[in-house]
Amino acid sequence: MSFIDTAKPVREGEELDLRRIENYLKDAIPGLAGEISITQFPSGHSNLTYLITSGDREFVLRRPPFGRKVRTAHDMGREYRVLKALRPYFPYCPEAFAYTEDETVIGCPFYVMERLKGIIPRKELPQGMALSKEEARILCERLIDVFVELHNVNYRDTALTELGRPEGYVSRQVEGWSKRYRGARTPDAPDCEAVMAWLQERMSVTPPAPAVIHNDYRFDNIVLAPDDPLRIIGVLDWEMATIGDPLMDLGGALAYWINSDDPEEMQSIRLIPTHLDGMMTRGEVIGTYCTKMGLSAGNMDFYYTFGLFRLAVIAQQIYYRFYHGQTKDKRFGMLIYAVHVLEKKAQQVMKTGEI
Repeated sequence: MSFIDTAKPVREGEELDLRRIENYLKDAIPGLAGEISITQFPSGHSNLTYLITSGDREFVLRRPPFGRKVRTAHDMGREYRVLKALRPYFPYCPEAFAYTEDETVIGCPFYVMERLKGIIPRKELPQGMALSKEEARILCERLIDVFVELHNVNYRDTALTELGRPEGYVSRQVEGWSKRYRGARTPDAPDCEAVMAWLQERMSVTPPAPAVIHNDYRFDNIVLAPDDPLRIIGVLDWEMATIGDPLMDLGGALAYWINSDDPEEMQSIRLIPTHLDGMMTRGEVIGTYCTKMGLSAGNMDFYYTFGLFRLAVIAQQIYYRFYHGQTKDKRFGMLIYAVHVLEKKAQQVMKTGEI
């Protein structure tokens, strides 16, 4: 039985012009011959991901979502440049082959990269796949090891020095995501003003040394080897990567990490299999990461709360597109519930400090 992530027919309203794609790719990628086919990877809530097949060669095409655009998060050129610059120093990046801003091809900028063929651990493991308690623990360790490897890349050695401004990163993030939330709020969303005020008051933390940060690091953005599901062969979805505080990256990752004993409402928004027996708890993830990085975990209530709030903003921005009829994807209609759950959890951490 194969556990490899598979593509499916393209969703209604998200079709691409096959002939224009074929003409572009044959010009952009040397040696490409034969007719192409296009299918779509159905998971994900942000940029759209398609599988391009040409003979025995497979590529992945990434494009912004239809409807409302968030400039930085959906900057295809930026994501392409990150992959090109970081791959020599962090081999888990897919190889990027082509990028165009010519909107006559499919109506927006897009890029094409190699397909990393493997297992992606999503909300539930692939049917028939199981991890023992010991294997689940090992996979968590390796997930953190790759995270630490990324944060230990010397960004000054790469072509990424212009990617971000490390000075003032935390304050810009708090202020920027607060502005985004207010701009995307719909009448059925919580106001989150108490959370934003708390983050504003607490954001004077002294950050560790800046690092290359992924900004969306989680189980369903990694690829596991088909012949060894405990070996990580790739890290995907680099659209929000920048230079900044690595603990902000950790806080963002923790926002997706649902412990097995979390309440039912938290379980209902789980996207990754962190509930499995043997998986680390959020507290264990923090302890393991901070030990490997030589960092203090003293301000993690701030970083985790920010991660929860940022995830609420992302969900709200996507829900905004559904609310205003800019997407037909019915999955997005449920995201307003996630916004409420995340806001409630943030309030709890603010009051108790418990992670």
